[in-house]
Amino acid sequence: MELFVDSADVAEIRELAETGLVAGVTTNPTLIARTGRPLFEVLEEICRLVPGPVSAEVTATDADAMVAEGRRLAAVAANIVVKLPLTWEGLKACRRLETEGIRTNVTLCFSPAQALLAARAGASYVSPFVGRLDDVGEEGMGLVADILTIFRNYRDSLRTRVLAASIRHVQHVVEAARLGADIATVPPAVLRQLVRHPLTDLGLERFLADWRKTGQRIL
Repeated sequence: MELFVDSADVAEIRELAETGLVAGVTTNPTLIARTGRPLFEVLEEICRLVPGPVSAEVTATDADAMVAEGRRLAAVAANIVVKLPLTWEGLKACRRLETEGIRTNVTLCFSPAQALLAARAGASYVSPFVGRLDDVGEEGMGLVADILTIFRNYRDSLRTRVLAASIRHVQHVVEAARLGADIATVPPAVLRQLVRHPLTDLGLERFLADWRKTGQRIL
């Protein structure tokens, strides 16, 4: 499973990208707004830092305007993926943009039926929102499981990749991988938490303490 970072913070993305572990980036209007910076300036910097897919979201609500915005966003860099809402208008825009060779990420997916429509519209990615379903008492990972089951039934005709989104904690990432999601897009804090375990810290502390007792050095 690939890991994307869900952020528009260029400094943070740069630091994480240097690890070689980040395969792509997802942004949205809220994340862009938090930067306080011009949209296209931020996107251009992110696209230079990360060669993989960078999702940039439209803000229009009708198909014609979404397509126009999508074309403008896609012109920023070759690795831009246009993010569209899972509405009728969004699906129409998805079909048109994909026909033009512009990749799309259909977002705000909360049901298997919605995901199936996104796939039939030709979306490159569909983003089920795990955490937001958990917030209202539903099982977000259950949605990811259902989508994957449906898509596997038609793997010869569906090319849409499942991108687990609205990830809140490490276990979400682990479960997405266990289920076979293609991608999880992860907030920077959660991405850093993936490496942490108290027994790792304890083991390292003991190894180093024992080594110091020998009085030796490697360099």
